[in-house]
Amino acid sequence: MKKYAVFILSLAVLYISYQIISGLVLTALYVPDLSMSSISTGGEVALGGSPAIHFLAILLIATIAYFLSQKMIKSA
Repeated sequence: MKKYAVFILSLAVLYISYQIISGLVLTALYVPDLSMSSISTGGEVALGGSPAIHFLAILLIATIAYFLSQKMIKSA
């Protein structure tokens, strides 16, 4: 049960870190389209991105969390 708890905790920390860093990078790189500024969009939100990229990121995070949890358990 301890292995599972360490894995889940490290997975959660890595996933939250990924989400925060991803949000910061996307916000920093965002360039508004000024040609569309005169047209009212009525509060539309453009959601984008590939679900495959997010899935691969989650797989990578889970793999890192697994190896971190194994390393933490062996050193304890």
